[in-house]
Amino acid sequence: MSTARQRNRYFDTLFSTPGLMWMGQNTNHIPAHPAVEAAMIASVKAQEFNAYAPPMGFEALRAGIVEDLGTPGAEALVTEGGVNALAMVCRAWCRPGTTFVTTDPTWKWPCLFAAQMGAQVIEIPIYDPAVNYRLTAEALKAHVDERTAIIYLVDPNNPLGIRYTREEIEAFCAIARDCGALLVHDCTYRDFADGHHPALHAAPEGALVSLSFSKWLGLAGLRIGALVGAPGLLDECAARATSVLGASVVAQRAAQAGLKVKGEWMGTVRAIDRANKEKIRIAAEAIAGLSLPVYPSHGNFLVIETQAAGIRPEALVEAARRRDIMIRQGTYHTARFGDRFIKVSTSVPPAWADRFAELLPALVAEARTLNDVPAQF
Repeated sequence: MSTARQRNRYFDTLFSTPGLMWMGQNTNHIPAHPAVEAAMIASVKAQEFNAYAPPMGFEALRAGIVEDLGTPGAEALVTEGGVNALAMVCRAWCRPGTTFVTTDPTWKWPCLFAAQMGAQVIEIPIYDPAVNYRLTAEALKAHVDERTAIIYLVDPNNPLGIRYTREEIEAFCAIARDCGALLVHDCTYRDFADGHHPALHAAPEGALVSLSFSKWLGLAGLRIGALVGAPGLLDECAARATSVLGASVVAQRAAQAGLKVKGEWMGTVRAIDRANKEKIRIAAEAIAGLSLPVYPSHGNFLVIETQAAGIRPEALVEAARRRDIMIRQGTYHTARFGDRFIKVSTSVPPAWADRFAELLPALVAEARTLNDVPAQF
């Protein structure tokens, strides 16, 4: 069986599991805001889905995204999820003879897109307490040159949950400017962070911000995201677009409604998320050998290290799956450091976090007995 088919069947099985607790993909499973649900129902009843959306997104949504990000003068290009936005950027800038510089760990898919275009992918290790699990300006400067097409920064970092300061972002933007690279600031998790600083403030003509409605608004299955940047940069991306007929109309209506209630909604979501994190931290730290390298996390997830407990991350993931809980093994994010940790999502109903915390001792005990574990993705 091909890897693609095996991966598809893996997720199809998960999706077909009644009552599965999705705690591995950083998706938001807190029940939707009534205004967002109403907007989707109204769109469906009006049969708006019979028509194609504007190719760059509804103008009201484009304006709302820029206003929400706080970057006047920039424009937004609505895409089919944040991943589509990043694929577009890689198609526009990466080619043989260029480099794509990011961290390790990072989000894996843009690395794939860059490699598909012939670029050399350079991953700078940051899974290290000596650097506080973050990229430094010195390390970045040492890995870029005139060949560098894109510096890709996930901030907050997925999976570590660190968040960069304004001073760090400004330093990264200066390095990108000096070597002639585009800085791509993946801000997917910014709504869970305190003090987040979009790179467009430091480099309005030299950076692009990618955004997603999957995580904060819970629209993962509707596939809607955006790129934000200077009009000229967006033109470069739009010229390489494959989604030339626009993103889902129903998803865009949900996103518009979500932006209108975002203050109220995120207050609720973040309170639940913080409480879930604390429950899981207490449960993990009560078990010998488990630890949290980064706490608090600025994303809606936590990394839990398992190595000192003598547990393979994959075994713990399989033990959880047998109890209808989906968590993620570290190798999804990084081949170099993946044997050290699992990742657990926290923007979930409190009952899910309670269940995971309650079962964790039993999951650890079962993981120690598992040798043959099915393939995971």
